[in-house]
This record gives sequence, structure tokens and C-alpha cells, in this order.
Amino acid sequence: MTNRLITNDLFSKVLIEPAEQADSLYIVSGYSSSAMAFHHAEKLREKNKNIFVHLIIGMAGKDGLSETNHKAFKQLMEHDLSNRFECSYLINHPPVHSKVYVWTKNSTPINGFTGSVNYSQQAFIGKNQREVATTCNPDNAYSYYKSLISDSLFCTHQDAEEVITLYQDDYRNNINSNQNAIESESAEYHIKSQGLRHIKCSLINRSGEISARSGLNWGQRPDQHREPNQAYIALKSDVYHTDFFPPRTQHFTVHTDDGKVLICTRAQENGKAIHTPHNNSLIGEYFRFRLGVANGNTVTMEDLKNYGRTDIDFYKIDEENYYMDFSIHQ
Repeated sequence: MTNRLITNDLFSKVLIEPAEQADSLYIVSGYSSSAMAFHHAEKLREKNKNIFVHLIIGMAGKDGLSETNHKAFKQLMEHDLSNRFECSYLINHPPVHSKVYVWTKNSTPINGFTGSVNYSQQAFIGKNQREVATTCNPDNAYSYYKSLISDSLFCTHQDAEEVITLYQDDYRNNINSNQNAIESESAEYHIKSQGLRHIKCSLINRSGEISARSGLNWGQRPDQHREPNQAYIALKSDVYHTDFFPPRTQHFTVHTDDGKVLICTRAQENGKAIHTPHNNSLIGEYFRFRLGVANGNTVTMEDLKNYGRTDIDFYKIDEENYYMDFSIHQ
């Protein structure tokens, strides 16, 4: 078999097209992101491909993992992509920096790839770096994956947080220490001492009111039989015309100030809204919980005023991870 070097359209050629003949994908990747796992699953679902993805993150034991990604991987494995996705961390030395992808059908390897490309949107889809992949012997690739299983631990294992170093989101301390300065500014970009770009998004409209049938109240349309908790966060043009958030085609992970994780993407014309694509109601339920509003009820201006703020802050950690602050600052 002659190996084939792939230098463009890697996402389609390595992660989508081989699904036509397969039922499972086994991945070894030095680094990875939860947003990529969700994005990949969504693209497979759109093509009606029921693929089980098995992921081993090879550098997790050596370099650790962000708390945001760890929580999101657990959420995907236990809830959002249960029975379609599993994630393990390599915990024994030496660490693994390899990138190997092998597709199987009925446990028989049928396609293998290796190269420089990590299982992340930055590597497969991003425009800021160039990657390559090449076909390889699928039997050897599958054997390589299986050889690492005994040195790995599921992200959901009770000991995972003991053996993996989790970054404790030090950016939060920086955010809190700069909050007074942030609150005195308009909704524009800020560069904090740790280099985090920041925007402020309003939850009210130009008239100074909360919309009755859009934004947090998008689902308040009984005439259209919508689930009443459906919601989105509206972005103004000075935000959605920039590169602060990823393009509409990509997903990103949002870590909230109260420790929750939301997998989000942009929606609507020009990507002027942020929603939770797996379930449009998740973001609405989240804000109703924070505001003390019963699920299914309309969010009012009085609810926002009683809570203490009418906007939220987003901080860009990297191209796939964001921090959302809806806390009250004295």
C-alpha cells in the first residue's frame, strides 16, 4: 500500500469521509479539545453516521489539562455524547505526543492516518497553522492504540482528578482583580495583564428592556410550540464582525464563573447569536437558574434588576475556550 500525504481539507479527508465504511474511530492525540469532540460528533450526525469515537490524550499525564476541558470531556462522555464518545488520559510515562487515527468496522481496522495534526479545531480547521496527515497501515495503527489502553484512565474515573494536573483557571483571579476597571468601560475589547481579550454582552435591547420573544426569551412563543426555555445570547455588530468568537462553523467551550460548562456555537445571520446547539434550552435553563426564575417562565427586567446586572462578560482563553462571568461584584 502506497502512503498518501494529505495537506489540505484534513477534517473531511481524515475525520468525515472514512465514516462511510466504518462504525468506530480510535484516536491517539498528544493534545485535544472538548469543543473539537463535540464539533466532530455534530458533523457526523449531520451525515447520519453513527460513529463511536474513542480518544486517548497522550500528553495529559505530563502537561495536565485545563479544568474547563476536563469538565467538558466528562460532560460529553456521561451526557451529551454518551454511547458515542469516550475519552481517556494517558497517565504512565513516557508521555505520547503521537497523532494516530484508525477507523474500524466490526472491530476490523480499515483506514489509518498519522501525521502532525492534533484532535483539535485549531489543528484541523483553524487558519493559523499548517498540518499534514498521511495514510498508514490500519492494523499497525489499531495495535498502537490498544497498546496504550493499559496506561490510560477514563476522564470519568474517580481518580482522574488526582493523577492529572488540572489548571485551576488562574485567569479568574486576574479577572476579579480587574473587574472595577472593566465595569467602567463600554462593550469593547480589553487586554488584561494575562493577555485575555474581553467583551461585555448586554442581555437587554436598545430600548433598555429585555425582549419578550428573543434572547433569553426566544422560547416564549407558544404560537410556534417552542420549548419555553430556548434562548440565545445576542451579539452586537461590533462583536460579531470581529474574530473574538470562532466562525459559525466551529464550536467552543464556555466555562462559567459558577463552575458550569457549556458547549456553544454561533447562530443566525452573521453569527450574531450564541446558543447551545446540542439543546437550545440549556442556555435558557442556565440563566433562569442564576436569576431564580422557574424553568419555562418569561425572564423580565425585574428579574435582571433583582439579580443585580443586565450584562455578561466573556474572556477569550484561546480559540476554543472562553470564560463567562455573570457574577455580582460588590
